[in-house]
Amino acid sequence: MDFQLTEEQRAIRDAVREFAEKEIMPRAAEIDRTDQFPAEIFQKLGAHGLMGLHIPEAEGGAGADTISQALAVEEISRASGSVGLTYAAHLSLGCSPIWNWGTNAQKKKFLAPLARGEGIGALALTEPKGGSDLAGGVQTTATLQGNEWVINGSKSFVTSGAIARSINVLCKTDPTQGHRGMSIIIVPRETRGVVIGKVEEKMGLRGSVTTQIFFEDCRVPQENLLGEQGKGFYYAMTTLDGGRIGIGAMALGLGRAALDAAIKYAQERVAFGKPIADLQAIQFMIADSAMELDAARLMIYRAADLKQTGKKFATEAAMAKLFASEAAERACFKAIQIHGGAGYLRDFPVERFYRDNRLTLIGEGTSEILRHVIAREILKAN
Repeated sequence: MDFQLTEEQRAIRDAVREFAEKEIMPRAAEIDRTDQFPAEIFQKLGAHGLMGLHIPEAEGGAGADTISQALAVEEISRASGSVGLTYAAHLSLGCSPIWNWGTNAQKKKFLAPLARGEGIGALALTEPKGGSDLAGGVQTTATLQGNEWVINGSKSFVTSGAIARSINVLCKTDPTQGHRGMSIIIVPRETRGVVIGKVEEKMGLRGSVTTQIFFEDCRVPQENLLGEQGKGFYYAMTTLDGGRIGIGAMALGLGRAALDAAIKYAQERVAFGKPIADLQAIQFMIADSAMELDAARLMIYRAADLKQTGKKFATEAAMAKLFASEAAERACFKAIQIHGGAGYLRDFPVERFYRDNRLTLIGEGTSEILRHVIAREILKAN
């Protein structure tokens, strides 16, 4: 088994790292403090050809592979969790469903502008009475009237919903068929009947826009149906499988940032007459974090490689996301502990890393749901 990145993958990683350290990292604390979406950063990401990184060149993207996508998300998240989440969601939730199941006309109309960086894509799944029970929680309906879908309902926790160019919306198109009666419809945000609700104030990831969306007799053309009618639940679950690789990479980036900060502080902070990095207790925390993050990286790469080569990857993606998010949680916790009282202050970035990473244990499947997914697949295979 070859554990080495290809020359192209290394080039993409290095280019994204350079961009992130120059354009994103110096602004990360400000983005968190002001709670403002950094639109100009995404304009620059588009200018660098990164907003459609995994989309083929014919559709306006860069044609990179899934590991490169994970590398980019990791490097951007290391600089800013807010930018990393928005970027990861755009690629996996906004762009990928259209690439995977869209018609040529839909790819030209909706996907290509997203891939060129002319806007951000979003996916609206969760509803106020739903959550992890996606199959039973969707109440938003889409009724075909003539040659238009008329959508009514509400969505919550929509990443980039208030700023998206287009939103992939999971709806009930046949309420009598349960989850087999769900479909995804592409809705331009500026469509009449799309009402942006509350922009949520969050614990972390404050520069990523999370919002409620209401659909009030929202009408879109019949041809905005994504893929086949009744396949929406399957499309949503498959999209989340891929998205878990991105969230795992996001957690890895945040964990790396926390570990880097902890190492720097431990080497500079003097106590009992020597740098605290010389203390065994500190060394053990650093060693544990480095070990777990390295294991998470290998799990993410494995899931990404399986996806790229067309093999089954859902279980491996769930494992990677679960392990990476919890490993990063521990790395962020230890980084604060190594900083001591200073780690609790906003003068140091480790408290932001901790707050930002907390979402990775919830979004794209909670840790509890993912354990259920993994156990179900293991038991099915034995």
